[in-house]
Amino acid sequence: MNAILNALARAFVSLLHPKMLWLMVWPVIVALVLWVTLAVLYWGEAAQWITAQLHHWPAYEWAVSVWPLKLIAAWFGWILLLLLFVPAVLITAVLIISIVSMPAMAAHVGARDYPELVHRKGGTFAGSLWNALAALMLFALLFAVSLPLWLIPLLWPVLPIALFGYFNQRVFRYDALAEHATAAEIAQIVRRHRGELFLLGVALALIGHVPVLGLFMPVYGGLAFIHFGLSRLGGLRSEPIQGTARRV
Repeated sequence: MNAILNALARAFVSLLHPKMLWLMVWPVIVALVLWVTLAVLYWGEAAQWITAQLHHWPAYEWAVSVWPLKLIAAWFGWILLLLLFVPAVLITAVLIISIVSMPAMAAHVGARDYPELVHRKGGTFAGSLWNALAALMLFALLFAVSLPLWLIPLLWPVLPIALFGYFNQRVFRYDALAEHATAAEIAQIVRRHRGELFLLGVALALIGHVPVLGLFMPVYGGLAFIHFGLSRLGGLRSEPIQGTARRV
């Protein structure tokens, strides 16, 4: 837990650097323009399609027969789209930052806070692209599988935090280490600290649900995972091997 809190604190300090200011703005603007355009063009059709698909589920028919869901049954497709709009913008911004901005962010943080770490460059652009696409596909699969659970009001606060917590760590963990770690080191850190990575993702998911602050989450999240990953990388390389210390 201390490592997670330390990563969040150091990420906040890094976020205040002038180089990060533009990174906080343009990915969100691009994502917002994209989804507003799609909403203007296809919102009505998408709401009708969602409503038609939901009517095929017995669980949905039962849920909307119960008060208070019965009161909003006719507008459920529109309401669901509204609830998905902001997460869709943030997911798109996270993917943009992961693919485009993380190398520069990792180099900046590494030079300022972890200058002793040698750049092993175990990650590649193709690896980053595949990691982002895999994260998106897995997130979509988990969201689809969990759809019936969204009809249970008690799970509404839990499901989005858990899903976005998983998505955050799945996207950022590779790019946070790609510049400095070898492929083997990346795999080892992910394997050792899977639980902490998920908890860090959950913490960022909670921040992402706070109005206004959520707009800064994509860049802040990337910085937090960079600090966490590079700190763990330094610890890994300093572990003794056969009675000697590993050089950084």
